[in-house]
Amino acid sequence: MSQDKKTVGVIGAGIIGMAVASCLQRDGHDVFVVDPNEPGRGASFGNAGLFGTASVVPMSTPGIVRNVPKWLADPLGPLAVRWSYLPFIAPWLMRYIAAGRADRVEGQARALRDILGRAVDNITPLAEAAEASALIRRDGSLYVYRSVESYKKDHAAWDLRARNGVSFEELDAGAIRQFDPVLSSNCAYGVLVRSNGHTVSPHGLVTALAQNFIKRGGVIHRTAATGFALDGGRLRAMRTAQGDIPASTAVLAAGAHSRPLAAALGNRLPLETERGYHIMIRDPEVSPRAPTHDQDGKFMATPMQDGLRLAGTVELAGLEAPPNWGRARMLLRQVRALFPGLRDDYPDDRVSLWMGHRPSFPDSLPVIDRSARSPDVLYAFGHGHVGMASSGMTGMLLADLVAGRRPGIDLTPFRASRF
Repeated sequence: MSQDKKTVGVIGAGIIGMAVASCLQRDGHDVFVVDPNEPGRGASFGNAGLFGTASVVPMSTPGIVRNVPKWLADPLGPLAVRWSYLPFIAPWLMRYIAAGRADRVEGQARALRDILGRAVDNITPLAEAAEASALIRRDGSLYVYRSVESYKKDHAAWDLRARNGVSFEELDAGAIRQFDPVLSSNCAYGVLVRSNGHTVSPHGLVTALAQNFIKRGGVIHRTAATGFALDGGRLRAMRTAQGDIPASTAVLAAGAHSRPLAAALGNRLPLETERGYHIMIRDPEVSPRAPTHDQDGKFMATPMQDGLRLAGTVELAGLEAPPNWGRARMLLRQVRALFPGLRDDYPDDRVSLWMGHRPSFPDSLPVIDRSARSPDVLYAFGHGHVGMASSGMTGMLLADLVAGRRPGIDLTPFRASRF
């Protein structure tokens, strides 16, 4: 291994960056991570924590364009666009709608299946090495609908999941409450996916990976990456706000902040931020048995170490606009339709609000590839809603690419050149 040993710099200390760094370190490379913030403080901090094998349905699907006007008319609906940002986001939205064609969705779902199919199994070895196995649960997750008609409208998505190897059980109203008595009688139909897992602390999991990485000799530089020092297309060093750091290989895994660095490497990519919100209820009166997806409200309730997390919705407003905390508080109002045992309101010391930036491409697939200007700089960003779930597989894929091994899956759907 010594003759193949490389010095690898990973840009980004979220779940993707730390999974990649951990897998590269296990392969015997000297690895360092660059991020101006503490590990796990970006999008990884506030996600819903799901290791979702069932998350193979792309965000854009046939007919979605019919729902967009209704969603946009509601300022607190599941999708919102800041109108001042519309001229900037319009090209991305056109690509998003085009990605929802039936023929394209089938291919995207197959690609998502490849990176999500063993989501819990793929992250487990990294969690075990970091002594963080207790943060991962295999409780499945429940998808609930307020009416049978609502479920029937979503039937195409469940057919797509079934075609991609996702097993599930359909539950009527009585079976739902037998599975979880705290759910409301308003839940008329449900689908249970036992292969889904979750973490009870997304931030705790990333922190544990980072601590184990450092314990094994890795270094995390708290600074911003600013570019790459190339010599004839070969990487000499990573450029940072604190100076150059020598490296023979680099992995760009900076989430929603990856676009300018990729552009400097010759890849102008339609990476956007889907701003997501969560609200955390400390010491909730009731908590679900397993992560529960409100398919009508388009949000998820996840039982976590520090309370009940309500996460979801999409806001398109770029990286700089201030948060709209009304979108987080909306989740608190909606959740009582699922769990009537919760209070109508909570004092400030019982709730916390958060907003973060999901890094998203219009076709719901990340870019996992080599850069246009240097074979030594690789990409691993744009995982959208499945960053946590796809982190283990992404780490293994990048380790394969760095080592020159044949990746375990076909990476054609994830190429940067698809745009």
